[in-house]
Amino acid sequence: MTRATGRLPEVDTTALTDEQQKLHESLLSRPEIAALGLVGPFGVWMHAPDLGLAMSRLGGKVRTATSLPANITEVAICTTGAFHHAKFEFAAHRGLAIRAGVEAAAIDRLGAGEDPGFEGDERAAHAVATEILRDHRISDSTYTDAESRFGAQGMVELLTTVGYYCLISTLLNGFDIPLVDGMTDPFPDSP
Repeated sequence: MTRATGRLPEVDTTALTDEQQKLHESLLSRPEIAALGLVGPFGVWMHAPDLGLAMSRLGGKVRTATSLPANITEVAICTTGAFHHAKFEFAAHRGLAIRAGVEAAAIDRLGAGEDPGFEGDERAAHAVATEILRDHRISDSTYTDAESRFGAQGMVELLTTVGYYCLISTLLNGFDIPLVDGMTDPFPDSP
């Protein structure tokens, strides 16, 4: 049995429907599933396996199959997680961002609601994510700067990353996904 959230029932991986089994098998190749089980959004997806499979495929593309360098992807993900105060998302991706070369202190400032002090491409990615989340638009100057760095394809990928992680943050917050052992609560003052 795997506990998905405080709001959804446990998923018994020994008694899966055909659709759940297909999703579960596709998730087993992910290192985070091997290490932690069906935590975070993965356990939630098991309750709507057809959607879960589609979300998993898109998430795999967003994380590993774009033209964007990993540090840029992780800045966008962490910016989105911080904006939504998605505890699990931010805690899970903090380490991934650091492994991708993002300065730990910058990620911690981002989580604290401070100016992270990103520079170069990371600053541009953060600006795009921040403006689209906060203002629902991107200013011409921010867009022009980011597009000159990432190109048209990169901009589609960057905004898709932000949008995908808005979806994930919504699931995590809506189902009150708990942190797992070893994760530090990045927003201890948030419910």
